[in-house]
Amino acid sequence: MKELELLSEGWGLIEAPRVDDDDCLHFSDVPNGGVYKRFPDGEIETVIPKRRGVGGMVFHRDGGLVVGGRNVQHVVDGETRVLFDPGFPGFNDLHTDALGRVYVGSIKVDPFDENAVNPGGELWRLASDQEPIEIYDGVLITNGIGFSPDGLLLYHADSVPGRVWVSDVEGDVVSGKRVFVEDRVNATDGLAVDVEGGVWVAQPNGGKVQRYTPDGEEDAQVGIPDPMVTSVCFGGADMQDLYVVTGGQTSRGGCIYRTRVDVAGVPVAKATI
Repeated sequence: MKELELLSEGWGLIEAPRVDDDDCLHFSDVPNGGVYKRFPDGEIETVIPKRRGVGGMVFHRDGGLVVGGRNVQHVVDGETRVLFDPGFPGFNDLHTDALGRVYVGSIKVDPFDENAVNPGGELWRLASDQEPIEIYDGVLITNGIGFSPDGLLLYHADSVPGRVWVSDVEGDVVSGKRVFVEDRVNATDGLAVDVEGGVWVAQPNGGKVQRYTPDGEEDAQVGIPDPMVTSVCFGGADMQDLYVVTGGQTSRGGCIYRTRVDVAGVPVAKATI
């Protein structure tokens, strides 16, 4: 593990990091609103102004971003196309499969309201050729989503029980949902998968990113100087830059960090919906 670089600070709760083809990092500020783009030289510009609650995003094949929040939207050059809006309180993290279909988790309560009665949300799949499909329910606070390098396993973090679920994927069928890892102390938030099948999980109570082997065993750790680590993604020409974002639990506020790792990340397909 290389030195940890601080790239930006002073934000609110940062989420949804993604690196584009030009090595620019996109990220959101959940409470303060907005989606932003950090260029390799450090300049930052606003891509989507004001939008709050963006917990996940992916790039679209036709340009722009697919983002969560109060609904799921495709935003390109300031134009918005709503992809899914069933009236839920919101959507958090999202990811694409190899076909560019979007998997997104719904949230049925305000995650910051400790007194709210939580019925649990669902995982949905959005595709251009069919209506949205509910994959499964019973996810209390949906977070990171990712696929194994061969696309045959689906990982999905649920922050309340501190679990990452894993399911089998065969074509359009997702089945066999079971516990991959559980850490109730450090909890589980955003995640990213590497080419060896390792799963890198942001730990919002643990101040670190924890890598798990494909067998669910703890492996490498990246310590972060903020107890609330919210998400993680890979970038760089060789996909060995690891970006880590935080929730702003120190005087620095929400921060963006970068380090180098020995295993490349799995590229994330662009959305096709």
